[in-house]
Amino acid sequence: MSTDLAWNVALFLGGLAALVLGGNALVRGASAIAARTGLPPLVVGLTVVAWGTSAPELAVSLGAALRGQGDIALGNVVGSNIVNVLGVVGASALAAPLFVSRRLVRLDVPILVALSLGAYALAADGRVGRGDGFLLAAAGVAYTSFALRVSRADPAPGERSTGRSRGLLPAAALVAGGLALLGLGGRWMVESATAFARALGVGELVIGLTVVAAGTSLPEASASVIAALRGERDIAVGNAVGSNIFNLVAVLGLTGILAPGGVPVAAAALAFDLPVMVAVAVACLPLFFTGHAVARWEGGLLLAYYGAYTLYLVLAAQRHAALPLYSTTMALFVLPLTAVTIGVLAWREARRRA
Repeated sequence: MSTDLAWNVALFLGGLAALVLGGNALVRGASAIAARTGLPPLVVGLTVVAWGTSAPELAVSLGAALRGQGDIALGNVVGSNIVNVLGVVGASALAAPLFVSRRLVRLDVPILVALSLGAYALAADGRVGRGDGFLLAAAGVAYTSFALRVSRADPAPGERSTGRSRGLLPAAALVAGGLALLGLGGRWMVESATAFARALGVGELVIGLTVVAAGTSLPEASASVIAALRGERDIAVGNAVGSNIFNLVAVLGLTGILAPGGVPVAAAALAFDLPVMVAVAVACLPLFFTGHAVARWEGGLLLAYYGAYTLYLVLAAQRHAALPLYSTTMALFVLPLTAVTIGVLAWREARRRA
């Protein structure tokens, strides 16, 4: 084993360990904050945990844009949003079936769908410029204010008290320590995985959509899976949805504002990857609506789709001869069958409530 390969393997394993430890600390701290301040765990997941675990995406996308690597910057945001639903929610549901808050279905997921469509529209001219970035950032400020205002109108059981609020400092220390480990682990994972991908000759857009996106989403995956296993299932789902919102309004928004000339949008991303991102956000509505839960089989389905999406990117990057057959099979059989299945489940649920 060469020295470079051994170093990258060690970096990868060290990053994985840091993500697991950081995710556990973050969830424990966030749960304690929710209990001691009266904030619902869902709101903590949508804000504190989601914004914190998305810090690696912000660092990677902004750094890539400033270095002139626009494909990595955009691919990281789009790919992370796809990973967060298909991979993070899927893995969390496999770990433990997830129960979805009614507020998430009625408010936050529709907001995510609207923001995804808005980002797609802003990118349609081939660039996310400074004006686009300011619009996205303003939407982020409005959403955070809205989430906190709603939480005050509907506080968590066990309102805040003077005695319990004194335990906030240790909880905040856990959150800070967890975020630090998540950021460090995410950076190590991205560095090592990117080195592996470059050695295989994969283009920057594909690296951003797969390796970098998956690497920077590992904090979300770690925090959500650990939250699901610990029974904090509102945090697990809220983290994934909140992280996607943060990626659009803050990561893409700030990158568009600060990067010279904005973030260029490749034609391939505009034609395929951005529509997939929007479709994944829209798919959350019927998926979360059916019983307000994500069962283990649904988690497995989400993970299978992420594997299928990644395989498509690899085949397309290599211009593999199997790509036309694979695309036709997915378009004509697999996707329609899944849509019909979810539609029937949603119809049954609507009838049950009628």
